[in-house]
Amino acid sequence: MESATLSGPRGYARADGRAGSAPQDGQEGYEPTSPSSTRLRMLERGGLLVVSLLAVIGFLVYPTYPTYDSIYSIVWGRELLDLQPLSFEAYRAPTEHPLAIVVGAVLSPLGDVGARVWVGLCIASFVALAAGLYTMGKLAFTPLVGAAAAALLLTRFDFAFLAARGYIDPAFLAMVVWAGVLEMRSWKTAGGPASSGHGPTASLPPTRRFRHPSRGTSVLVILALAGLLRPEAWLLGGLYWLWVAWPRADAPSPGRRAAWALLVGAAPVIWATTDLLVTGDPLFSFTGTTELAAELGRAKGIEAVPGALWAFLIDLDKFPVVIAGVLGLGLAAWLAPTRLRMPLGLFLAGVGTFAAVGLAGLSVIARYLLVPSLMVMLFAGVAIAGWTMLNPGTWARRVWIAGAVCIVLGGVVFTATRVNLARLDSELAFRGQWRASLEQVLEAPDVRAALACGPVSVPNHKLIPDVRWILDLPPGQVVARSDPDSAGRLDRGVSLLVHGRQAVFSQALPDESSEVRHNLPLPGYERAAVSTYYGAYVNC
Repeated sequence: MESATLSGPRGYARADGRAGSAPQDGQEGYEPTSPSSTRLRMLERGGLLVVSLLAVIGFLVYPTYPTYDSIYSIVWGRELLDLQPLSFEAYRAPTEHPLAIVVGAVLSPLGDVGARVWVGLCIASFVALAAGLYTMGKLAFTPLVGAAAAALLLTRFDFAFLAARGYIDPAFLAMVVWAGVLEMRSWKTAGGPASSGHGPTASLPPTRRFRHPSRGTSVLVILALAGLLRPEAWLLGGLYWLWVAWPRADAPSPGRRAAWALLVGAAPVIWATTDLLVTGDPLFSFTGTTELAAELGRAKGIEAVPGALWAFLIDLDKFPVVIAGVLGLGLAAWLAPTRLRMPLGLFLAGVGTFAAVGLAGLSVIARYLLVPSLMVMLFAGVAIAGWTMLNPGTWARRVWIAGAVCIVLGGVVFTATRVNLARLDSELAFRGQWRASLEQVLEAPDVRAALACGPVSVPNHKLIPDVRWILDLPPGQVVARSDPDSAGRLDRGVSLLVHGRQAVFSQALPDESSEVRHNLPLPGYERAAVSTYYGAYVNC
């Protein structure tokens, strides 16, 4: 009878380098590696070049600008360079991210070019993320599994859209994935992971050596930098420290473990110190985020986590990918459970962080599930291309290929019937158009002259950082009409109104707390300038 054993020559080699058939998952000497063929290297470089060129074309064709959170980081960076107090406590200001402020400080002297460079860095981070996900899939399973996972990421437009809007998430995710890749490569050089396979594979004996982390410092440095962008990396850093520092025969020295512990604690300490110096409260980011989540109706509590977990994964990955991910996870766990160690660990850590966010009363939003959603794509890559782990000619491999074809065709049909490319084009184009429209109305001579008469008022918090950035104004000179504290300052100055459907619903009425009255002309103000999406009224 045909045996559907794991394939050796396609992606696995002996750790000792001796000739002979490659060991199977769980056998002594097993280690994930990739074929060293010239053809594979050429394909990898060609794929990276194509994706990079498409990213550059997208960057040039759609001149987008940083989103609300990110433009605030650039504004805070300018304040830092000017030795001014950082306006963390501004009306509905987002949570600060220390590393983002440093980058903002570097780019702020470049003006609008710096803002565009910010977006370029986010897009480059997205390309690096795709390359990292491919590499993780290649190391854990096979090159084709990695390619399938990367292809799924590149076709999940929500992720690319984050990069195009200048969110810091692609950079954070790239750091996390590449930290995982570095650790997996250390397993390769030190001797591979192991456990027993099941199902079509024979029961395999465990290896003598289970873990050999040798990348402790570099991985922890990357996670520390990631932890200055998003606090989810703190948990990953702590878990990794337990992995590398757990007492065992070949454990690192106490001094090295202590140094690694300092790296784990560096990000939260820097974050808290920044909050303390700026606001006097070391927990300001936590308490401020909690209060803002409650104000905007995003705080759902722990009871909302299970439903939100499923709904957000569907939203980020789409239904066919989630189903394929569940199937791929099951297949990998059945055939080769040790290959799941890093992807499954990242998935569980991300879900745990999401649950902790709900428990803490913070915003329960899809962005907190980005790491698990990436791992779902990797599991889906197993469902699509995991047949490359089986020996050629076996019945299991043929059945798996047929099933994978059905999954791919189903996904193509699902996507083709739901993705509106015209709407995507419109959204991307709008991101550049509204910014040009805002600059046009704010540069009008009458508007500039009226700045001496009073503050610039906008409907709510959404336009505050952009107006401050364009006009280089301090926090008190740009106020929101939805802010009760600004009521006594609206009799003079500039009143900015938003019109046009896209602009109104994204900037004037962005959430349930918004009110139409805040986007109406104020008494005594006269129209001074109009652009495609904005009108400026003045009263001196």
